Amino acid sequence: MPQIFHRSFNTISRVTIFGAVFIAAGLCWFAAVIYRSSYVTESHIALVQPVPFSHGHHAGQLGIDCRYCHTSVETSAFAGIPPTKTCMNCHQQIWVGSSMLEPVRESYRTGKSIPWQRVHNLPGFVYFDHSIHVTKGVGCASCHGRVDEMALTYQENTLLMEWCLQCHRNPEKHLRPKSEVFNMAWKADDQAALGEKLGKVNHIRTPSELTSCSTCHR
Repeated sequence: MPQIFHRSFNTISRVTIFGAVFIAAGLCWFAAVIYRSSYVTESHIALVQPVPFSHGHHAGQLGIDCRYCHTSVETSAFAGIPPTKTCMNCHQQIWVGSSMLEPVRESYRTGKSIPWQRVHNLPGFVYFDHSIHVTKGVGCASCHGRVDEMALTYQENTLLMEWCLQCHRNPEKHLRPKSEVFNMAWKADDQAALGEKLGKVNHIRTPSELTSCSTCHR
């Protein structure tokens, strides 16, 4: 029987098959990179807000404690967004004529809330409780980054499930004395030893319990 295809088709077929495998692997790698990028997670992107509030100025330079504005962070799942009155406690006395703060004054006059854009926005199927993390000794900076150095607030971490699991598998890396939870600049001399000690003192659950589906998905 005469040969239908030229011998070179054998080589072309092999190159095509192997090439398809590498192309598929490359596409999977590219998709994984995009999935973890700021384009999808919106990390390190400062959202446009009605007022360009600076945590760097208020929490960093002025040293205002997180709990002054986020009043429910120790007792509730939600940290709380401060009412306009909290802003006006100071701004009735300082920067009273600033055009930048007009939305704040208007909100105070009318009683309408300032339409802040939420920076850390978890999916509806994820349950997160601020109070339990604070109670167990997880510092604000572990999740939110050094907000005391942010001129405009942005999401420091991806908030992907794999990021949460990294901490839940090794919580000792993020534990600190409860007195230092709101201290953004605090660092341990020996985090491994301290974390192991605090894990026992604060009754941190086992990694198998912390990574159980029902812990975050209820």
